[in-house]
Amino acid sequence: MKYNIRGDKMVVTEAIKNYTEEKLNRLEKYFKDSDITANVLTKVRGNAQIVEVTIPTNKFILRSEEENEDLYAAIDLVTDKLERQIRKNKTRLNRNIKDNIKDFNFDFINEKDDNEEEKIVRRKNIEMKPMDEEEAILEMELLGHSFFVYKDMDTNKVCVLYKRKDGNYGLIEAK
Repeated sequence: MKYNIRGDKMVVTEAIKNYTEEKLNRLEKYFKDSDITANVLTKVRGNAQIVEVTIPTNKFILRSEEENEDLYAAIDLVTDKLERQIRKNKTRLNRNIKDNIKDFNFDFINEKDDNEEEKIVRRKNIEMKPMDEEEAILEMELLGHSFFVYKDMDTNKVCVLYKRKDGNYGLIEAK
């Protein structure tokens, strides 16, 4: 695995690079292709140290972001989170890959860890009345959810409004 480690508003020292590479090397056992590049971005927001890791493969993109007051703890957390993502989704990842060309190597994983198969536990049918962004934000906040699906009254498109980690809102519009 190759590494592209950079800092935003901070200097990435050789010690930080070495520690990051050492931790992310744990993920190499999951990839059969050694020509994968992990893009790591470290940044500072106030007292918080933020580590973003993006690993693009041929079929999908693995991405995780963690925040901690200690940069090394954030690196540990983001690595653990990526490994959990891979292990949790291993059956989905293998099922979606065609022609028996597999990007992941799951041969060594103990099957006892994976008996927590996720399933859909609840379905909802919703009536999507047309509304604007402000009304959707109000509805989402009143419901106490982190996202809200609605139909935009101006464009007549289905939109997903979501709350970001930084406290702001994001909007996804369907074509």
